[in-house]
Amino acid sequence: MGTVLGKSFATPDESVAFPNGTNNVIRLDGMIYSKGVFEPGWRWSNDIKPIVQTDSCQEHHRGYVISGHLGVRMNDGEEAEFGPDSVLDIPPGHEGWVIGNEPVVMVEFGSGENFAKPPA
Repeated sequence: MGTVLGKSFATPDESVAFPNGTNNVIRLDGMIYSKGVFEPGWRWSNDIKPIVQTDSCQEHHRGYVISGHLGVRMNDGEEAEFGPDSVLDIPPGHEGWVIGNEPVVMVEFGSGENFAKPPA
């Protein structure tokens, strides 16, 4: 029989603060979960690009938007908007920003561990 496991984002394994947001990471039985909070005015190119030093976000995001609205533009120009209750899969090579005056809160599954970290 398996063992029931659980952790809380209130006490994450790792927390990264960046301009206009935070990312909390939990590692549980070989899986990564992350919770990002992006405040109004957050924009990847303004707040994360100076940290990671890439032309666009190179993370692959797979997750669920709890609240707020996230705008995304892929390097090829394709655009999308994700709001509450949206499940998303955003491949590497994109820009992201908060739409409106409500923070975007989202949880990622199997991704987000390296978000907003400088190059190794």
